[in-house]
Amino acid sequence: MTVRRIKPVIPVMATRVEEKPVELSTTAMMAVSLQLFSNKGFNFTDPSSIHSMASSSTTSVPKRFKYDVFLSFRGEDTRTNFTDHLYSSLKQKSIYTYKDDERIKKGKRIGDELIRSIEDSRFYIIVFSKNYASSSWCLDELVKIMECHKQTGHTAYPVFYDVIPSEVRNQSGAVGEAFGKHEKVEAAGKWREALKEAADLAGWELKKTDDGHEAKFIKRIVEEVSLELRSVNFRIDEKLVGMETRINDIVSSLDTDSHDVCMIGIWGMGGGGKTTLARAVFDKISFQFEAKSFVENVREVSNASLSGLQSLQKQVISDILNDQGINISSVSEGKNMMWRMMCDRKVLIVLDDVDHMDQLEALAGDWFKPGSIIFITTRDEQLLVAHKVKLVRNVNLLSDKEAICLFSKYAFGKEIPVQGYEELSGQIVRYAAGLPLTITVLGSFLCGKNETEWIDALERLKTIPLMETLKKLELSYISLEQDYKEIFLDVACILKGERKDHVIKVLESCGFHARNGLRVLEQKSLINFYYFHHVERVGMHDHIEEMGRHIVRRSHPDMPHKHSRLWIENEIEDILVNDLGTEATRCLRFHTSRLDAETVMKGLQKMTKLSVSLSRSDSTKTLCFCWKLKFDKVSPYFPDALRYLSWDSYPFRSLPKAFKATHLVTLKMTSTRWEGRERKVFNKLKHLQLPDSYLRTFDVGLTPNLEELRLGRHGNYYVKLHMSTICLNLRSLELYRIESRTFDLGLTPNLTSLRLEHSKFKRTLDIGLTPNLEVLWVECCDGLEELKMANESVKLKRLVWACSNLRTLDLGHCPNLESLEFTEFNVEEFRLDECPMLTYFFILHSKLRTLDLRQVPNLVELYLLKCRDLVELHLPSRCMNLNTLLCINSTKLRTLDLGVTPNLEKLDLKRCYNLVELHAPFRCLKNIRQLELSGCLGFSSLSVHIHDYTSTIKPIEGFPSVKLDFNLERCPFHPENNLPKFEFTSFHRVDLPSLTTSLEKLISKGPCSCAKFEAFSRSMCELQR
Repeated sequence: MTVRRIKPVIPVMATRVEEKPVELSTTAMMAVSLQLFSNKGFNFTDPSSIHSMASSSTTSVPKRFKYDVFLSFRGEDTRTNFTDHLYSSLKQKSIYTYKDDERIKKGKRIGDELIRSIEDSRFYIIVFSKNYASSSWCLDELVKIMECHKQTGHTAYPVFYDVIPSEVRNQSGAVGEAFGKHEKVEAAGKWREALKEAADLAGWELKKTDDGHEAKFIKRIVEEVSLELRSVNFRIDEKLVGMETRINDIVSSLDTDSHDVCMIGIWGMGGGGKTTLARAVFDKISFQFEAKSFVENVREVSNASLSGLQSLQKQVISDILNDQGINISSVSEGKNMMWRMMCDRKVLIVLDDVDHMDQLEALAGDWFKPGSIIFITTRDEQLLVAHKVKLVRNVNLLSDKEAICLFSKYAFGKEIPVQGYEELSGQIVRYAAGLPLTITVLGSFLCGKNETEWIDALERLKTIPLMETLKKLELSYISLEQDYKEIFLDVACILKGERKDHVIKVLESCGFHARNGLRVLEQKSLINFYYFHHVERVGMHDHIEEMGRHIVRRSHPDMPHKHSRLWIENEIEDILVNDLGTEATRCLRFHTSRLDAETVMKGLQKMTKLSVSLSRSDSTKTLCFCWKLKFDKVSPYFPDALRYLSWDSYPFRSLPKAFKATHLVTLKMTSTRWEGRERKVFNKLKHLQLPDSYLRTFDVGLTPNLEELRLGRHGNYYVKLHMSTICLNLRSLELYRIESRTFDLGLTPNLTSLRLEHSKFKRTLDIGLTPNLEVLWVECCDGLEELKMANESVKLKRLVWACSNLRTLDLGHCPNLESLEFTEFNVEEFRLDECPMLTYFFILHSKLRTLDLRQVPNLVELYLLKCRDLVELHLPSRCMNLNTLLCINSTKLRTLDLGVTPNLEKLDLKRCYNLVELHAPFRCLKNIRQLELSGCLGFSSLSVHIHDYTSTIKPIEGFPSVKLDFNLERCPFHPENNLPKFEFTSFHRVDLPSLTTSLEKLISKGPCSCAKFEAFSRSMCELQR
């Protein structure tokens, strides 16, 4: 017999009843389709708001009990054996248990004490033994227990130790004998009733469970009681917000019945809620394990003393064995003890705030029993990677709604801001940027303060950071090696928000191993990478940025000229005006037009250790050194220590004569007046960008180690480029308005990217000489008439060609080609061999008559625009990945076979006036979302736009809608049929499979408009049904 499950006592919360949308029949909607489609009043209100997180009713509070379990037993039968073992096992599981010989205090009346203890217990375990019914004391206990059992929140479980249920129910056998002496007692009737009721309850019978093994029997009882307690006791701290979703995300990924040891990493920045989440998951699932241990502050404890790791090992072993007398003399001994003692127990362990591998080696070795789960919280992802932790969860910071709810709980004691404080609360939450630590600290600090004090606190935060947050965050910085610290400070003060490739270039120019350094910072949760306008950038949480800048400023808070990095414009101006520049300044980001040239140049002369000069030229996040000033009477000056220089609108015709450039690695000057007449050799220069210069000539030989060259001429002039020596290091070459008779790709064997625009070269471009080329972009280079390819261009990934003089093109074998783009493509012969990686193909203005793409099976997007000579287009018979096909204004195309294209979503063939056959196999349009056939197949207009709102409007289930525009021309085969001018626009619900099937039938009817009209009419009838 097994214990029945108890329904957990869950607080009743008032929930918001969401309004359901009013539904119109399809017929009714069609009748007013035009009106509905244009009706601006027809919209859906976003149901999510701050107020949706708040409950409008009070919560029923469940009763709290002093004891988890009350043991009722006959002392002479089981006190020193079964009951004693059961009591010990319950204690070991941290189940607070009442046992009369342990809990009754001297001098108290036993009866009163027992009654109160019974009433203060949630569960009752009644151990029925042969002599239980002989004790009037036990029977009175039982009567009281059964009274409480009938009340909410109490549950009784019978344990049939050496008797069977029927003996207790009927007072027969040994129980009958024991009860016999009470027959004439007045209370006998209620005792009999209590025995009968208890025997009818679900419980445990020793003889029928685990073959009568008492140890297994007790273990089963304890496990099931623990489970029931867990179901009624588990609660999430009412001040936590958004935790339930995060808990369920982790719990759903666990397999507590697994035959393997499961290690889970919880990774994220300091103050982000890692410990809170780990504790909540620990509390929720701990009942499923034989033993558990939550080890807090691993980093702090292990670093506090030489015996720190030993004390942590002792804590784990003591928790698991429930024995506080454990002694460990060394870490090695601790490992051996854990290896011996952990292998036979299914355990749950949390190691919180781990920051070093030796901690994991000492506490989380390969000694756990299968089925055990070990959680590791850390700020350093690399620790988890190195320890072979396969399941890693990154802690998500709070959303705006979660943040305002959490802040309100601490500031106002409710889930939404009080009236009048909404805007101020929003400012606080925006400052916190989703970090729970900051939100709770500020919420507690502002609780009870008036509006003026709130405003003052916000103003203070603009200049004085929240120290409690900074101290927590700085722990990640402290653990970094020195070069990584420098990289971190550069990002925090100068480079946050910049393109990742640009940040790498700046850091490498300064001698750092940038790629590895940025990866370390990412793993330490100090930076992140994100995409903005399809470009990967380096990001950082606002408070981590604040922490980094505070580190730079704190040694000399009132003396910015002693700071290693300068980024505050007013401070920089003050330093330059007052001639306070020092060699302490290593990195400068500056933008001003308020200072005269002499002041700026003079101020720079004292910054002798300046290695990076950066500043903003406009409101964008493009870094440059920008001074749009008049420098007619001032000589330029650059510190010789400069490694990276970016200067927009450089006003001088030459570089400083005294500037040796011995350390310069990157030089970037946009819109520069530099003419480059001096013959200065740049031995260390790797990156040179002069996209809009006044250079007349440029000799690549002056930059022997150049890796990247971006060169262009201002106005309508050309830069004469001289290439006379081999450039082994050159990887990227981008030339605009260049003229060269010596341009020879054979001198750049390691080139990976080549871009040529509006330049003059000899008639042939031979890229067969650059076997490592990955990107080729040629635009408006009218002199080029021939592109020579190697028989096999193994590494070529992208080809963009916009030159009108090319007549033939044979791409040969390009196994890794991913993208082809042609504009003004006057080629008449074009051959494309098998390209398994090609996914994007674009042609604008082409003279091609035939385009054969049967060797391109993985095409995703195909754009053929204004290809007016195109007669034949051959697609692969199976193009499983094709998503978009646009063939617009291909006026000579007559037939098109789509083949098997099950993932086609967008098909646009408008203004292909001679297209009379479109083969669309069954179900090839099942995923179509946009169909444009206006001007072909006999349609003067046919467009279908399908929108699915189910992913954006949750309260409305299944609301795909379709907009149809339909107009048929007069039928060319049946001119006598006077077809009505039928225009149709609809916006209504649809059954997508039925719609796409109808569309397939519609476009397969050939050029006969009568047949199309009949098919369309049937389709609309089907939609109405």
